[in-house]
Amino acid sequence: MASEKSKILVVGGTGYLGRHVVAASARLGHPTFALVRDTAPPDAARAALLKSFKDAGVTLVKGDLGDQASLRFIPSEFGLDADRSDAVEPARSTFITTKAAIRRAAEGAGVPYTFVWTGYFFGYGLPGIGQVLARSPPADKAVVLGGGDTRASFADEGDIGTYTVLAADDPRAANRTLYVKPPANTLSHNELLALWEGKTGRAFERVRLDEDAVLRQIQEAPTPLDSILLSIGHAVHIKGEHEFEVDPSSVMDATEHYPYLVMRQVQHVGGILTI
Repeated sequence: MASEKSKILVVGGTGYLGRHVVAASARLGHPTFALVRDTAPPDAARAALLKSFKDAGVTLVKGDLGDQASLRFIPSEFGLDADRSDAVEPARSTFITTKAAIRRAAEGAGVPYTFVWTGYFFGYGLPGIGQVLARSPPADKAVVLGGGDTRASFADEGDIGTYTVLAADDPRAANRTLYVKPPANTLSHNELLALWEGKTGRAFERVRLDEDAVLRQIQEAPTPLDSILLSIGHAVHIKGEHEFEVDPSSVMDATEHYPYLVMRQVQHVGGILTI
């Protein structure tokens, strides 16, 4: 008789990534619970999302996080590794310092935890074909931070959700970091732009910004969000913070521990890298 699936409570289940975790948990057969705030505005999109949860058998609850013995804590991680990053401001104080503090709190709380690191999400990093501030493909010019040869890692949100649920029920992942860093989705900005040129059949100019220019743009960005995104881009594309090898003695490589999961690859992403 197959072992009983563990119950999974997703905090932030209606968020950008949380909805993928909820969907993966239900699809993999776990009794799934999504913590929902009563104060959230009842808009049509949120109502449709909650209905999809219910249709998938997900239970919507007000969560009680007081029972430590029943918990496995998996905080949100993306973009930069809090324990590796030397990002400049404002990414340092906005993300890195905060994420590192959350990690230390999780380690000291006595609750089994798993940190999941993912690099860039497809939905954030690919619509602009790797351009940090763009949300659509380039028309004739592409802005490249640095020389464009530093490699960055990308992962599909649905795949991240699946890996997260698999790790939550995997004793090997307890008190460790799981890296979702697929080799096929680790490529330079120049390589990403070349893929787009191959699919569109047209070439375009690269506007390359050296480190000094990027640092000036961080300071002069028109919005705080642009400044944060540029400082993350500086860490990834100038300082190469995605270019590290996963040490199997201390952390877990998702593609090695769950080889049966077929991940979506950058060159096969419909609607983003296809015409």
